[in-house]
Amino acid sequence: MITGDLRPPPASPSLGTETIAELLARQAGRNPAALALLAPGRAPLRYGRLWAQVAATAAALQARGVRRGDRVAIVLPNGPEMAVAFLAVAAGATAAPLNPTYQAKEFDFYLSDLGAGTLLVQAGESTPAVAVARARGMAIVELSPALEAEAGIFRLDGEYPPADPLFAGAAASDVALVLHTSGTTSRPKIVPLTQTNLYASAGNISASLGLTAADRCLNVMPLFHIHGLAAALLASLRAGGSVVCTPGFYAPRFFAWLAEFEPTWYTAVPTMHQAILARAVDNREVIRRSPLRLIRSCSAALPPQVMAGLESTFRVPVIEAYGMTEAAHQIASNPLPPGRRKPGSVGMASGPQVAIMDEAGLLLPAGTPGEIVIRGSNVTRGYENNPTANQSAFAGGWFRTGDQGYLDSDGYLHVTGRLKEIINRGGEKISPREVDEVLLDHPAVAQAVCFALPHPTLGEDIAAAVVLRPGAAATESEIREFAARRLASFKVPCRVLSLDEIPKGPTGKAQRIGLAQRLGLLESEATQPEGKREFAPPRTAIEELLAGLWAEVLGLERIGIHDGFIQSGGDSILATQIVSRLRQALGVELSLPRFFEAPTVAGQAALVEELLAEGPAQPGEGDTAATG
Repeated sequence: MITGDLRPPPASPSLGTETIAELLARQAGRNPAALALLAPGRAPLRYGRLWAQVAATAAALQARGVRRGDRVAIVLPNGPEMAVAFLAVAAGATAAPLNPTYQAKEFDFYLSDLGAGTLLVQAGESTPAVAVARARGMAIVELSPALEAEAGIFRLDGEYPPADPLFAGAAASDVALVLHTSGTTSRPKIVPLTQTNLYASAGNISASLGLTAADRCLNVMPLFHIHGLAAALLASLRAGGSVVCTPGFYAPRFFAWLAEFEPTWYTAVPTMHQAILARAVDNREVIRRSPLRLIRSCSAALPPQVMAGLESTFRVPVIEAYGMTEAAHQIASNPLPPGRRKPGSVGMASGPQVAIMDEAGLLLPAGTPGEIVIRGSNVTRGYENNPTANQSAFAGGWFRTGDQGYLDSDGYLHVTGRLKEIINRGGEKISPREVDEVLLDHPAVAQAVCFALPHPTLGEDIAAAVVLRPGAAATESEIREFAARRLASFKVPCRVLSLDEIPKGPTGKAQRIGLAQRLGLLESEATQPEGKREFAPPRTAIEELLAGLWAEVLGLERIGIHDGFIQSGGDSILATQIVSRLRQALGVELSLPRFFEAPTVAGQAALVEELLAEGPAQPGEGDTAATG
């Protein structure tokens, strides 16, 4: 059991110069009394005590048989103990943090896939990981938080030999952390990150944000994810600053933490920022008193509307960055003022080299879109035990990110979407992020995520899930008509679902891939959009005429008066043909904008009746509209 006076032990002579252990030992030696970790309801932990706890824990684990390179799965709730446990395991072995909300089947897969020999859990916490680990013959180590002591101080179960302050520290080339990719469309891949990868990334993030020992990060990101580990925790420690280790993101408590701990910055994903903005109006005084100097956003695209809202509310710069697990988090970042921040851009390369590559492996000039590729000391050397993935992911020394984007003439990177998320609607390529931003301009829409919906003839169509602002109201048709006035017809979502909450992954990011299935949109009748839940035959001569024109142009056997044009396979070119034939048949001019504002036979029939009542179209009126 780790107890007693945790004085800083000397650094192990085997430590490298780019390791987590060396970093902590150096900071403890420089200023042992400086604050390192804070947490709600706990006394703060200073650097000297942090290094002592890390070293003692690493030594105790090694006394139990854990050696350099051995993998220790960590299943702990967010908080200071999780932070210290990660640092201690990574200092002398390989940390494998797992989402504590996993079920038994998931734990069985991940523990097996990672080859972990030891499981570290919190005493008294009920987790299926323990039963799975026992069945697999793994060693199980429990820690008990010392609530009477500082944040992050804990005791380990079991009896150990007398604590030796020296332990076999990891070398710079050793793997410090293993994480899985999300595995949305295929088997999750293991990403090994070395001590050098993490050390370099922490330095890149710290430098890009200008972090100093005076800075304090309010961490709301999960510490089983690279965003929380690299950006919030390691970057802060690299700068000698402090970190507030919260239990995780909880919007109702965010402003209380802001007032209590007075952080100078926080980092989060866009959905968290949106939830914070929604509560900001009731917390103006806390915001006014806050010493925040910046807000960072990463791990998903930040809509310009959210960036503008954050900056006007908190009156500090919002720094949008770009990262991924394979890069130990950060790849690019917008600069701090007075540097130029470009909304819609993720900034300039921040550590690794960044380029754009075509499918043949050739680098592309500025302004030309292609796949974003990277290389540098923070980038993984390759996926583990996956030669097929490595062959496709690495080209000429560059790592292919799977993201599409371009570099502008100033060297700023613009990410246009995941290549796997690009929606191919009958040959038309649609970036869902572009549609997201249009929907967010609707005054009733607070959040929006567009995604691919399988289509029998087009291959894919585009659908959207939205969360409305409190007290606001908007129908599916109204939102689609709003989008139709701002987007090309083939980009208008065929479905818009209004939800209380958009489904998210464990790190708070909305996951586009597979969202149609998660929302139950792969069934047919009950999930049809407004106006296409059952066939409704024409009731008037004009509806019969329009239904016939639609069916002929779209190549369908029949069209109901409530069927949607885009959902039925239409686009702007086909709409132009219908408009032209309607002009020939009735002498009326239904412009393309009005055509898409009333995207059903019934709606268009009503417009045609209005136009007939106004009289015939003037010569030449339809020519311009038909080509718009």
